[in-house]
Amino acid sequence: MAGLELASPAPQGSDPAKLIEWCRANGIQIVDLKFVDLLGTWQHFSIPMGEFNEALFKDGSGFDGSSIRGFQHIQESDMLVVPDPATAAVDPVFSIPTLSLVCDIRDPDKGDYSRDPRYIARKAEAYLKKSGIADTSYWGPELEFFIFDSARFDQTTNSSYYFIESEEGVWNSGNEKSLDGKGLNLAFKPRHKEGYFPVPPLDTQTDIRSEMILKIATFGAYMEKHHHEVATAGQAELGLRYNTLKTQGDHVMAYKYVVKNVARAHGKVATFMPKPLFGDNGSGMHVHQSLWKAGKNLFSDPKGYAGFSQTGLHYIGGLLKHAPALLALVAPTTNSYRRLVPGYEAPVNLVYSQRNRSAAARIPMYYNSEVSKRVEFRCPDPTCNPYLAFSAMLMAGLDGIINKIDPGEPYDVDLYDLPPEEAAKIKQVPGSLGEVLDALEADHAFLLRGDVFTQDVIDTWIKFKRERELDPVRLRPHPYEFHLYFDA
Repeated sequence: MAGLELASPAPQGSDPAKLIEWCRANGIQIVDLKFVDLLGTWQHFSIPMGEFNEALFKDGSGFDGSSIRGFQHIQESDMLVVPDPATAAVDPVFSIPTLSLVCDIRDPDKGDYSRDPRYIARKAEAYLKKSGIADTSYWGPELEFFIFDSARFDQTTNSSYYFIESEEGVWNSGNEKSLDGKGLNLAFKPRHKEGYFPVPPLDTQTDIRSEMILKIATFGAYMEKHHHEVATAGQAELGLRYNTLKTQGDHVMAYKYVVKNVARAHGKVATFMPKPLFGDNGSGMHVHQSLWKAGKNLFSDPKGYAGFSQTGLHYIGGLLKHAPALLALVAPTTNSYRRLVPGYEAPVNLVYSQRNRSAAARIPMYYNSEVSKRVEFRCPDPTCNPYLAFSAMLMAGLDGIINKIDPGEPYDVDLYDLPPEEAAKIKQVPGSLGEVLDALEADHAFLLRGDVFTQDVIDTWIKFKRERELDPVRLRPHPYEFHLYFDA
C-alpha cells in the first residue's frame, strides 16, 4: 500500500528566524512547547507569538522540574525547555492557530539533563556511531490501542471497580437498544478475537482512524495504513513507517497525542493500556528494528537463516539475553503482565523465528529484499516511554553484537501447541513488574555503555516504579478476591 505523507506546512529545520517569520506570515497566534517526562507522557505549556523569538532556541524557557514525574527535587526545581526547530508542526488539536515544538530539557547549572528521555535517545544514536558497528538504526513500532465509548473507574477504602463500554463490544449483542438509547441494537459486533480486518458495518471506526492518520502526519510522520485489530470493542492500529530512533520517539508521542484527542472529539475515549479487557487480546507495541552502515542493511544476508546475517542474529541474542531487564523499560506497568501471559498471541517465549508470532523475536518474511530485513521484538507495549524503550533495545542488541551472543536455534513451530515436556525447555518472560524491576537492578551494565543511561536514571526508574506503581497495586484488594475468598 502506498504511504501517506503529509509534511507539516511549518518549515521543519534548524533556522529559528525562518520559522518565526513563517509563523507571523501564516497567522500563528500561540506556540505550544511540549516535552516528555521520565515515564513517557507529553507535558506542555503555551506562549503567545509576542514571546516567540530566536533567544528561546538558545536560552530556553523556565519551568518547575519538581512538579514533573521522575525529574527534580524541590530544592533544585528550576529547569529549562529548549525547543527543537526540527519538530515544528501546526498542532491539529487546537482551534486557535498553534505551532507545536518538541523541546529538550536543560539544567541551568549542568547543561543537558541526564533524565531527559530525548537526551538519552540522542546519546544512544551517538553511541551507535561511535561504536563503529553501524551509523544508523531504524525503528518501526506498531502501537495498538482501544477506542471505547466510555470508561469509568475508582478505588476507595471500601470499593474498587472499572467499567468499560463500547457499541462494538460483543457483550452488547443482546441489548434491545443502542448504547445511546435512541435506536435499536443493529447487531454486527466483532466477536472475541475476530476483529482483524472486517469491513463496515462490523468496523464502525474507519473514519475516526482515517482522521487520526491524517492528523498524525501533520507532525511529519509517514503513515502507511490503519485497520481494526483482533479484539472486540474497537481495538485499532495505525501504521507508522520506520524512522531513526529519536525522530521515531517524537512520532510515537505525536501518535498517542492525536489518537486520544481525535477519539475525544468524537465523544469516545482511547487507551493504550495493554490489557483493559478480560478474555480478549491486549494491546502491544511490536518494534521492528535494524542497523545500517554506509547505506547497507547489516541484518541482511541472502545465505543466512531467513535471509538474516550473523550480525543480526547476534543482535537478537542480545535482545533475548537481556529481555527480563529490558521488560522493565519496554513493558513497564503492572498491567503489562496481564497481557504477557500464554495465549492471546502474547509473545512470552524468549526465542526467535521467521514469520512466527508466538516467538518474542520474529524475522518478518513479507519481502526478501535486502532493505526489508529486520527483527521484530514483540514484548513491548505502548505504555513505555519510546525514547527509553528504543534506546534500551538498541543497547541490548549492540551488546549481543559486541559479545557475539548466540540466540540459539530458531523455533518455526506454534510454541503454544508444543507438548508440555518441550514447552518446559523454553525460557519465558517474567510474569510481573516486580520480577522485571529486579532483573533490571541486576542486569543494566549494558545500558551504561557510552553514558547512554546513567546509574541515576536506572535507580530513579526502579524506585519510582516500585513506590508509585508496584506497591500501591499490591496493597489494594482485587475485586476478584471477593469472589474467591469472601465466604472463606
